[in-house]
Amino acid sequence: MALPASDNQRSQARYALALLLSVNLLNYIDRQALYAVFPLIKADLNLSDTALGFLGSAFMFCYMLTAPLFGRLGDRINRVRLAAGGLAVWSLATMLSGLASSYRTLLAARALVGVGEASFGTVSPGLVADHFPPERRGRVLSLFFLASPVGSALGYILGGQLGQALGWQKAFLLVGLPGLLLTLPLFYLAEPRPASGEAGTSNREKFLPELRRFLANRSYLHATLSMAAMTFALGGLAQWAPSFLLRSFGLELARGNTIFGGITVLAGVIGTLSGGWLGDRLQRRTPTGYLRVAAAGFLLGAPLMLLALTTSSLPLCLSAIFAAELFLFLNTAPLNTVLVNVVPPGRRSMGFAVNIFTIHALGDAVSPAIIGALSDRWGLRGALLITPLAVLVAAGFAWRGCRYMAADQQQAEAGPP
Repeated sequence: MALPASDNQRSQARYALALLLSVNLLNYIDRQALYAVFPLIKADLNLSDTALGFLGSAFMFCYMLTAPLFGRLGDRINRVRLAAGGLAVWSLATMLSGLASSYRTLLAARALVGVGEASFGTVSPGLVADHFPPERRGRVLSLFFLASPVGSALGYILGGQLGQALGWQKAFLLVGLPGLLLTLPLFYLAEPRPASGEAGTSNREKFLPELRRFLANRSYLHATLSMAAMTFALGGLAQWAPSFLLRSFGLELARGNTIFGGITVLAGVIGTLSGGWLGDRLQRRTPTGYLRVAAAGFLLGAPLMLLALTTSSLPLCLSAIFAAELFLFLNTAPLNTVLVNVVPPGRRSMGFAVNIFTIHALGDAVSPAIIGALSDRWGLRGALLITPLAVLVAAGFAWRGCRYMAADQQQAEAGPP
């Protein structure tokens, strides 16, 4: 007996969420596994720290620079095929990393991982959102973006354990394999039809005029700048926190990495899920609900970050880091839902592409280096004090975006002119 249409649609939506969440977990696992085997690669290939750093930079710059291209394609062609192609490319590139016998080959493979993940990253949030009604998108996207803290932790754990037991090459081969197994199911996933039937409306529009449309969308712009400021803070904190714990409290580096990673995963899961739930509830009362949740999280997180960086008590520092990250992760689902809701369906892939480029270019692509340079002048504790300031900037952008949200959402629902 066939399921009723509504039941069948719900089943398809749940299947799509489960599959895309699984792929997104692999996205972060394959991305972070590299850093877990840094010491093994350094010793085996006799690399400097600078050369090691370029392995991460190669990924990030290719990820940023190709995102607009895939965003453009995502609004022209089938997004599911683009996501599946990206999964196949980055999974093969991860396995190619395991076959690399020279630094140049490994560098090229990591750059290719960035290209594949950009293809998936630009289209996947829109795919998830289009399977669900607007009033459920906050909670649904909070589940989808759980992949960030959980997948990152799994990448570090799996990469480290497999690398220690089997060597870094086999670690890459093994973490890359599951992606190939999911490529075919993803390829045959149904492409959800945009609610207003606007897929492809941006096909004939040139890049620069389309970019100006996003910059003129004030809710989109403020949400993106808020995310960039938050990424600046969290990216810098993620790289320098273990060193801060070592220098300020004498916490051994490996233990500091483990503790900080555990704090981030737990805070990330609780904060991300809570933010989606709170955002959906408040959004039913006011069109600014998602932005208000994000702004409140930033305002609560900033003083806790300041406390963590200034206290002389290790237990208080770790507790404050946990509480601060929990509040900061409240923004994940709400701000991404804002992007979905204020951009017409036919432009969402490009919208996420511009967002990806902006938040990383202004965020974690530059903040670790800036903090490092300031640390040489002020010391690491003083340099890290710019991170709570960045969080306050994020709160300001989120709060200011509230005044434009209702009009921009109505315009997106009405479709492009």
